[in-house]
Amino acid sequence: MADREQKTPATEAPEGTEGIDESTAADAAAAAEAVAADDAAAADSVAEGNGDSDSSPGELMAQLETDLQQARDAALRAHADAQNIKRRAEQDIEKAHKFALESFCKELLPVVDNLERALEVTSGHDGSIKPIVEGLELTLKSFQDALKKFHIEVVDPQGEPFDPQLHQAMSMVENGEVEPNTVIAVMQKGYTLHSRLVRPAMVMVSKAPAGQ
Repeated sequence: MADREQKTPATEAPEGTEGIDESTAADAAAAAEAVAADDAAAADSVAEGNGDSDSSPGELMAQLETDLQQARDAALRAHADAQNIKRRAEQDIEKAHKFALESFCKELLPVVDNLERALEVTSGHDGSIKPIVEGLELTLKSFQDALKKFHIEVVDPQGEPFDPQLHQAMSMVENGEVEPNTVIAVMQKGYTLHSRLVRPAMVMVSKAPAGQ
């Protein structure tokens, strides 16, 4: 029986596993060396950056504050420019709305002029044309009301001082009864649209008599 007994062999590494521990250790060592090298390079870069700068922390802080202030100023200027552009656009739109009728107004004014002339011609006639006169008066009033509705105002400067911004002098006549540069006759009324002149009033202006 002693012959049949076998001795247990010593524990041996499985086949094909020889050298695994040594390879793993070598790889770990190589990785550690790579990380260390990277850390050293980063440290050198930081050191070189700090070495190249002659600025102290206080000077760097002052420079940053200056840059920040410049950025704020630029932002404020950009905001102001945007507000100005917006305001100009709103003004342009408002003007376009206000004065869109200017051309149409100019076309209507001769019609009003002709109605006024017709009333002047019929003034003083007998009662046979009274219905015609009343019809002209009603038509003229309707035109005048429509003009006022759209802020078209008449410029009738009879007896007022001459204003070159609103009046166009057709002639000057010596007149000692009124102050010089007084409108003594209106040959054609003027009109404004939203206080902007559409047509100047054609007037006759007085001047001092010769020798005065």
